[in-house]
Amino acid sequence: MAWRAGDGCPMCAEGRPNSNQLGTRFYEGRLSDAYLLREDVSPGYSVVVWRGRHVAEPTELHHEEAMRYWSEVLEVARLLEEHYRPIKTNYATNGNGVPHLHTQIVLRYPDDPAPRRPLPWPESTQPISASDYNSQVEALRAASPR
Repeated sequence: MAWRAGDGCPMCAEGRPNSNQLGTRFYEGRLSDAYLLREDVSPGYSVVVWRGRHVAEPTELHHEEAMRYWSEVLEVARLLEEHYRPIKTNYATNGNGVPHLHTQIVLRYPDDPAPRRPLPWPESTQPISASDYNSQVEALRAASPR
């Protein structure tokens, strides 16, 4: 409950780092940052993190904040779609692990392991090779309008 209220929230405490436990930032918006996950779950799997005042739910955003946040989420999704060319894009705004507003962007492909269902998190994951990961981050940064 303390994190829900913003007390000791790890996403607030980290500020706006270039890299964190999720991955590396490739997009810096006015009110959010997007990180490409290091784990090899699905190509392009990213998380957009709200970087304004602490909120746990999108319903806590003021109208202008909500418009800006969702606009930035969509800007990131377009960037990912242009780079990775998925057949579908899923959005998840859960926050039950860390109650700070963030949205996962999950790209889905023809060889999807769970067609018509949520993408399962693998029992074990491996990091993307450093060279592949760095080249993906650099390509996304280069294509980012920000």
